[in-house]
Amino acid sequence: MAGMKDYVNAAVGSNREKIEFHVKEILKLIGEDVEREGLLETPARVTRMYEEIFAGYEVDPRDVLGVTFDEQHEELVIVKDIVFYSQCEHHMAPFFGKVHIGYIPSGKIAGLSKLARLVEAVTRKLQVQERITSQIADILAETLSPHGVMVVVEGEHLCMCARGVKKPGSKTITSAVRGQFHRNAAARAEFMALIRD
Repeated sequence: MAGMKDYVNAAVGSNREKIEFHVKEILKLIGEDVEREGLLETPARVTRMYEEIFAGYEVDPRDVLGVTFDEQHEELVIVKDIVFYSQCEHHMAPFFGKVHIGYIPSGKIAGLSKLARLVEAVTRKLQVQERITSQIADILAETLSPHGVMVVVEGEHLCMCARGVKKPGSKTITSAVRGQFHRNAAARAEFMALIRD
């Protein structure tokens, strides 16, 4: 996604040779011939991929929101269907899906693209979906001090779809509510109705 291209995991870059060595060793341990043509560049490719998919370790998600704007809009703001990709910290298998964010400003708003960047900053590391959901809600609550925040994350986890119980197509849905959304069922219902449209 645009924005996170600016970030790469510097620790991966600093440890490139070690990571490539260990990827090669893992390939050997699973029974692969590391000298065959298709695998010759795999350790280097995996290392370059790690620089990108683990870029979230290089950025403070609060900084991604950047400048906020004083605005007296105090009605619901929603950005929905923000696509994310992450890695399960239990199996290092990918999971991916969509994030829906809603908040009711109390005099301060964030640029809409910043919400998508926040999702990238939180998800580009070893994660669990529950933590992603809470972190996004908490960061928005701390940074914008809105009347309320609601975050819903829909994810498909390869650690569940491609291994273990092997249930492809199953989705995990998590939510976090803060402030007015926590206290007001009508506000929650409005948010849910608008993300379903």
